[in-house]
Amino acid sequence: MNRASVPGSSGRVGTSRPGSGRTYGDRPPGGQRPGGRAYGGTDRPAGRAYSDGAEDWPPRGAGGGPGGPAGPPRGPGGRPGGRPYKGKRKPHWGRIALVAGVAVLVIGLVAAISIYGYANGLNGDLKRTDAFSDLTNGRPVKEVEGALNILLVGSDSRDPDATKEAQNAWRADTLIVMHIPKDHKSAQLVSIPRDLWVNIPSANDADCNNGSRNKINAAFAFGGLPRAVHTVECMTDVHLDHVLAIDFGGFKEVTDALGGVDLKVEQSITSIHKPHRKFTKGTMHMDGAQALDWIRQRKQFARGDFARMQHQQEFLKALMDKAASGGTLSNPAKLNDFLKAVTKAITADKDFSLTDMALQFRNLRGENLTFLTSPNKGSETIAGQSVVVSDREKALALYQAMSADKMTEWMAANTSKAANG
Repeated sequence: MNRASVPGSSGRVGTSRPGSGRTYGDRPPGGQRPGGRAYGGTDRPAGRAYSDGAEDWPPRGAGGGPGGPAGPPRGPGGRPGGRPYKGKRKPHWGRIALVAGVAVLVIGLVAAISIYGYANGLNGDLKRTDAFSDLTNGRPVKEVEGALNILLVGSDSRDPDATKEAQNAWRADTLIVMHIPKDHKSAQLVSIPRDLWVNIPSANDADCNNGSRNKINAAFAFGGLPRAVHTVECMTDVHLDHVLAIDFGGFKEVTDALGGVDLKVEQSITSIHKPHRKFTKGTMHMDGAQALDWIRQRKQFARGDFARMQHQQEFLKALMDKAASGGTLSNPAKLNDFLKAVTKAITADKDFSLTDMALQFRNLRGENLTFLTSPNKGSETIAGQSVVVSDREKALALYQAMSADKMTEWMAANTSKAANG
C-alpha cells in the first residue's frame, strides 16, 4: 500500500454526461443547439423580442397569408391586445444568477488551486525521516483500507532536563497511536506510557519474539525511530501507516501563532524549571512558554507520568480547537504563521502527504477526538527499575478493535474505563 495515498479521492475534476462523451457544460461543435439553434440565441422570428406581448400570436393553425390574421390586434400606442405599458422589462434573473454562479465557481477554483499550491509548498517544507524501509520482516497486515493508524512521537529537543550528550538524540517523552476510521469523521488517540515494560526486537528487521524486555522508550536508543515503530507494531499487532515526530519545544511557536491556549490546571503548583512559573488551579490562558512548561511537569503530581500524559493530551486538543476556530481560519496572516510553525515542529515519514491529510481530515475538531491510555496495571519495580506493566488482555482487545476499525464498538463497551486506561 502507498502510505501517501488516502482512499476516498478519485482525482477527477470533470464529470461526463451519460452516453455523450462530453463533460457537463461543454457545447457541441459549432456552438449550435440540436435543431440549428445557437446557445443563448432564439428561433423566434427576427425583430421580435422576448416578452413583447406576442408570444402566443398567431394562434396555432391560423394562417399568416392573405385572408388570415396579419397579427395580434393592437391598442393605442401600438401595443398588442390593447394592454397598457407597464414600465421597463424585468431583468432576466435566471440568466444573471447563472453568470454569477459561474463567476463564483471560477473564483473558487482559482482559490482552491492557489491553496493547493500553498499546501504543496508546506508539504515540501516538512522534515523527513525514513521510518519504515528497515522493517522487512513480520509487519502486521493492514486489515481495513481507508482507515489510518499514525504513530505520534513526542520529543522535546529543548527539554531543560536533557543532558548535553542526549540533546540531539531521538527520545520519546510521548508515544501516541492515532487511529482514524475509514469514514474520517473522528480519531482515537491512545497514549503509550514511555515506561511501559515490553519486548524490544533485537534488530529493526528482527522477528517480534527475538529480543529483550525493557522500557518502550529504550527502543529509540537501540535502533532509532524504525526500532520504535517495529516495537509498537509488535506490541499492538496494528499496522502503522505513518509516523509523525513532534518537537514539543517547537510547539512554543505553534502556540504563540494561535495567540495562546486555555488549559485546565487541576492543582496549584510551582514549576521545577526556571523561571519557576506558578500555575494556579482553574483554567489558565497560557502562551507558548507557559504551556510547554506546564506539560513538562510530573514530579509534583501523585500520578507522575500519567498526569503529564494527560496534560499533553489536553494541550494537543486545545491546539486543534484553537486552530479550527474562526479567528484562525479567517485570518490569512495568522493561519500562515500557524502552518509555518507546525511544519517546523514536525518530522514526517517519507510518504506522508500534508495536502492529502488536510483535504481528507479537514472536518476533524477537538470534539471528534477521543484520548485514551493503553490499558495497564500501573507501576511496578522490575529488575531494579520502576516500570509500567501492561494489562495484556485488555490491551489486546483494544488494539484488535483498532486494527479492525471497530473502535466505536470497543469504546461503547468500555466507556467507564476508556478515559483512564
